[in-house]
Amino acid sequence: MKKDRRIDKSKSALKEALIFLMDEKEFKSITITEIVQSANLNRGTFYKHYQTQEELLNELIDDVLIDLIHSYREPYAKIKDFKVGKLSSSSIKIFDHVERYSRFYTIIINSNVLPGFQNRICQVLKELVQKDLLTPLPNPDIDPSLLSSYNAYALFGLIIEWVNGDFKFTPQEMADQLIHILFYQTSRAETDSIFKLENPF
Repeated sequence: MKKDRRIDKSKSALKEALIFLMDEKEFKSITITEIVQSANLNRGTFYKHYQTQEELLNELIDDVLIDLIHSYREPYAKIKDFKVGKLSSSSIKIFDHVERYSRFYTIIINSNVLPGFQNRICQVLKELVQKDLLTPLPNPDIDPSLLSSYNAYALFGLIIEWVNGDFKFTPQEMADQLIHILFYQTSRAETDSIFKLENPF
């Protein structure tokens, strides 16, 4: 069945309007009238797609999380044997995702509009690491839940810093920084191992 572009356009306009309004006031005080006025649409169009503001918000959140998952998996989605050491910055798309939803991320990081949503994002990232990247475990002594949490919160920490810095880096520059950090950690670990062997006391 062919998608109706008018429907997509209307729904996108309503979601953009909701994001704009959440940047101005608390979600619970936003009315449907304000949403449709901001989107330059009418109430009839709103009710063709949603019954309540909450339904619109939930679909917006689903859009963000689906795009987050797709963007995170982009570097290894078509690779059978993925190795972090061979990761290239050009294949990293999660920062492009954040830029696409930059206003949304700015809102959830700098306000209490969606309490708990930051943890929800980290939980999604944690599950992705556990499901996609920790089989088999790199070290049997490492707890998989702790390792996946470390990776998820470290990545989200970079996103928070980027947002709080008013997106002064481009998505590609952020991808470059992530690569540098990953490779730095790897090389530092190897250096420390050599140092400990050569200087046991």
